[in-house]
Amino acid sequence: MTTNSPLLQPLRQQAAALRNGTLSASELAEAACAAYASRGKHDNAYLTWQGEAALAFARATDALIAQGGDTGPLMGIPVSIKDIYAVSGLPTYAGSSRRLPASWERPGPIVKALLAQLPSLMGKTHTVEFAFGGLGTNAHWGAPRNPWDSQAHRTPGGSSSGAGVSLISGTAGLALGTDTAGSVRIPASMTGVVGLKTTAGRWPAQQIVPLSTTLDTPGLLARRVDDLAYAFDALDANLSPRPSRVSATPELADLTFGVPETFFWDDCSPGIAEAVQQAIRQLEAAGARVVTLELPNTDEAYELFQKGGLAAAELAAFLKAELPEMEDALDPNVAARVRAADDMPAWEYVRRRSLLDKLCAAAAERMGQVDAVLTPTVAITPPTLESLAPEGAYPKANMKALRNTVMANFMGLCGLTLPVGRDAAGMPVGLQVLAGPWQEARLLAIGQAIEAKLGTGLDILGEPPAP
Repeated sequence: MTTNSPLLQPLRQQAAALRNGTLSASELAEAACAAYASRGKHDNAYLTWQGEAALAFARATDALIAQGGDTGPLMGIPVSIKDIYAVSGLPTYAGSSRRLPASWERPGPIVKALLAQLPSLMGKTHTVEFAFGGLGTNAHWGAPRNPWDSQAHRTPGGSSSGAGVSLISGTAGLALGTDTAGSVRIPASMTGVVGLKTTAGRWPAQQIVPLSTTLDTPGLLARRVDDLAYAFDALDANLSPRPSRVSATPELADLTFGVPETFFWDDCSPGIAEAVQQAIRQLEAAGARVVTLELPNTDEAYELFQKGGLAAAELAAFLKAELPEMEDALDPNVAARVRAADDMPAWEYVRRRSLLDKLCAAAAERMGQVDAVLTPTVAITPPTLESLAPEGAYPKANMKALRNTVMANFMGLCGLTLPVGRDAAGMPVGLQVLAGPWQEARLLAIGQAIEAKLGTGLDILGEPPAP
């Protein structure tokens, strides 16, 4: 993306410019199409790209704006949608090798709420098959390239593997993803953008192909926290049973951050812990109060995750009931995890559900002691595809990538990630900011305060190298 692309402007500025006539939806869509022409096939963010259709739609949007029409805050903004959401007129593969039945092309509440505002839908982005993986690989369609390494093919993070890439490559200003164990926050962290994981149950999951009906949460990715706040406010009122709006940005001096000393920092790739620790020191120097606070039962939660949590059993149940013909064609990395659920007795599934209830209650109580908890988002640098080829390499790296983020899902928290620097390999590093359940509006306001001090990803990382 060129540094003068209108898509680099904050979403609020884009929206204001659309309405005062200094920017058009067509110009935004054209910028997205130009970025796709220059690097789209190289980056491979999209399974279904519909640039020409989006451009025609943007021209119609401009005509509506010229007549005084206003369909909502996201009108005219180029967006991408993870290919796990049902969208009218576009195929849904959910990362699999086969197109899903037509019933998975009827949009659910989130897509309806988004598209009712008339953004320019640029296409559907790649996902790990059935969202079951944290690195972003896909045996059927190939992994999108992480744009920050122009030499090696590094993973972009998953399972929303194309979402962050669509932003960094300049083809969208807002991306829809999903997060079951980190699938919004990991790709956001690995590609140097921001990502929001909502509390389970805040936004409806109907017509989103399920991985875990218990833990799946819709989420958003964007270039800056303020963009997330803008989009959250645009959508939450129509989606949440308890809607709220992002409040004024607090002063850092009024905030108390909890920082765990153990677990989240263990065995990080070189440069990751250092970049996050430096960011925390900057926040403390700016007046924030930083205290040691451990999230309760992290070892117990991680042990549960290592055993498969709920996702393997719940995905297996969905496939057997809805798509039995898909099981024999699964990505081997996905198939191995699904097959493991065959040995789980019913009592063990119920025990795991009960354990999650216990983890959520303990975490909610502990989170009341601070405004937010700060950790590294992902403990490993994005691995190269080559490094994942040896026997056993993928499961080990996948587990490590998901380790820090899954705690928010198992503990019922909402979470945010924002870029704070680069690791020793030159790849983006994310700061994870966790808050109690249903605290998204407050979390985003806190994230804005952090971003105001540390800078946006554009300030910290600049633009990725040319392909």
